[in-house]
Formats: sequence, C-alpha cells, structure tokens
Amino acid sequence: MTDQQKLSEIFKTEYSNLVAVLSNYYGISDLQYAEDIVSDTFMKAMKAWSHKGIPQYPKAWLRKVAQNLYFEDLRRKKTFEDKISKEIHPNNDFSDAPEITDELIEDSQLRMMFLLCDPQLNRESQLCIALRLLCGFSTEEITKALLSNKESVNKKLYRAKNILRGQLSIDRELTLKDFEERLDNVLRVIYLLFNEGYYSSTVEENIRNDLCWEAMRLGVFLSKHQQSKVEYVYALIALMCFHASRLKARQSGERGNLLYHEQDKSLWDKELIKKGQQYLNFASKGKHVSKYHIEASIAYWHTQECEEKWEQILMLYNKLLTIEYSPIIAMNRSYALAKAYSPDRAIEAAFDLDLKENVHYYCLMAELYRMNQDTDQEIFNLNKALRLVKKENEKKLIEGKLESVLKGD
Repeated sequence: MTDQQKLSEIFKTEYSNLVAVLSNYYGISDLQYAEDIVSDTFMKAMKAWSHKGIPQYPKAWLRKVAQNLYFEDLRRKKTFEDKISKEIHPNNDFSDAPEITDELIEDSQLRMMFLLCDPQLNRESQLCIALRLLCGFSTEEITKALLSNKESVNKKLYRAKNILRGQLSIDRELTLKDFEERLDNVLRVIYLLFNEGYYSSTVEENIRNDLCWEAMRLGVFLSKHQQSKVEYVYALIALMCFHASRLKARQSGERGNLLYHEQDKSLWDKELIKKGQQYLNFASKGKHVSKYHIEASIAYWHTQECEEKWEQILMLYNKLLTIEYSPIIAMNRSYALAKAYSPDRAIEAAFDLDLKENVHYYCLMAELYRMNQDTDQEIFNLNKALRLVKKENEKKLIEGKLESVLKGD
C-alpha cells in the first residue's frame, strides 16, 4: 500500500471520528466549525507528513492537533465574547472539554448516528449526511453507494445540513420511540459502510479491510445499546461476520479478489464463522424477522458444505425479494438458481433484469454460460463487461478471465 493510500484510509476514518466528537462541543447548529477544524487538521498533517513521513501513531497525532485547534478557536471566541458581551451561552463553555479518546469517540458516534437519522430528514438525506459525517465518505463514494448522481447527493447534503443547523440539537435527549424509529436507517448506514469495505465502489483496491472492521465495531457497539431492537443488530453483525470470514480467501491468489467458487476454503476464518453463528442465534430469539436475518442466513449457508446448501440459499433469496426487491439481489439469486437447478434457468431469469449497464451483470452472465459450457457466449459477455469496467484492477481481472477462455484453460 502506498503512502497516499495510507493517508486516504487514515483521513477517512479519523474524519468521522473527529467530526462526531467536535460536534458535541460546537453543537449541530455549528457543524461547519467542526468540519473546518478537521479540514485544517488534515492540511497540517499533509504539510508535516510530506516532509517527515507518516508518524508512528498518526491517529493520535491528528487527534492532538484537532484538540489544539479547537482550544485555539475557543480562546478566540471567548476573547471576542468577553469584550463584546458578558453573557456567554452555556453551550459555548468548553473549558472542561475532555481529551479526545476512543471511548469519547464511540459515545459521540453513537449519539450522532441517531441524531442524523432524524425523521425530519427523508431517508436518502439521512443516508447521505450520515455517510458523510459518520463514515467520512466523499461525494463520489456516496453517489456510488446510493446508486445516485453527484448533483443529487450535493443537494441532499446541503438540505440536510440546513435542517440540522436550524432544528436539531446535539444535547437533545432521545426517547425510546426515537431510537426505534431511527434504528433501521442507522443499520442501513452501517451496512453500506461494510459493503463499501467488502467491495469498494470507488478506489482501485476492491477490498478495504479497515472499513469492514469499522462497520463491525459500530455494529457491536450498537448492540450494547439496550434501547434498540437488538435482534436486528445481532442479525446485521452475524451477516458481517460471515462475509468477513472470507476476506482473506478473496484476497488470495495472483489476481486477488477471487470469486466465491475460486476461493481456497481452508483460508476462511472459522472463528468469525463461529461468531456469526452465535450472533445469528441471538438474533433468532426475537419476535421479528428483518432483511438482515435473511441475508445473514444466506451468508451462513455460503460457509457450509452440504447437499441442500444451494436450495436453502435459493429459498432464502426468494423470501428476501418479497421483503425488499432489488435487481442486485435478483442477480445474486440467479447464481443460486444455477447451482440449485440449472444454468439454463438462471440465464432465463437473468435476461429479465434491468442491469444492462452493470459490469457485474455481464460477469455473472459469463459465469453462467461457463457453467453451461457455452464458450462463445462466455466470451461475448466478458467483452461486454470489459467495455463497461472503469476500475483498472477489475479490468485486469476480466482480461485475465478472457485470456484463459481464449486459451481454452
């Protein structure tokens, strides 16, 4: 990993951490102050690190600089207010602000999660602002994650910040009803964060372990919050554990980013699979079944080797589509259909999907035709995927597959 990639990962993680903590002191109404201090912190880091290199403890360095910049800003404001007015608003008295620690960051992020998922914001705006402030996503990454466009995302971010600035307070005490109403969107944000790590939509490195572990950390931390429907949270954690158990296997081999059927199963993390089973058992004790329960069950069966495996996965995909239809879910179902019954049935089902501009659709079709021993159609679909692919590493993967087929390997 290059220094530039390391910087990008460090800044992404610490952006959300620092904004969440500083918002405790500035308040949601002055959110821009928190973002400005974080931006100034990163500028100082880029200048200092470009000459001296990345320090041994970069996160501690950033937190200390942000803390110093905050106190500098505090002193300026207190000097101004003391000269202009003797009445200083209580929310601006930060003299007892504690040091930025991991514990403080976790507490701040939890509060921010639920505050940003306020019903006054529509779901898309909630997701945009949460992905920006809690996960440090760029506009481009939010656009990819939500299958949207930059103009729409920028408008939603602008509108969300205005609503937050005018109506919400970081000091507001959330009720049990507030937590229940906002939990679904909080889980969706964590899920999107994990997905971006499991398969990055924007950077050349497809798998970003740091984002996966960050999402899992937030999920586990959220599960300890007794005011939420904890079985939903357990189901999401189980889902992430099962997927994360295959990260090492996906990254093995010369090409890396191996597909499920290409992976060395001995590299799967058995401890994470066991953890996933434990959380799935916890999740099953509740009264409700969410999409996370079903997706976690699908992921569980992917870790098993038994005769009924693909029939169980197909049945679960069918149920998942009735809860929340998505062309991507339907595309994944096609592979299970091929394994459970036949590639012909899967190809027929896949033809009906509106994903003709999706590179992964053509990769799937190529795989289905490979299973059907139709080399001409496999080559045709790989070439279609090659024309659509944008990421250089994915281009090389597809070119490698195409070369193997042409050689008859």
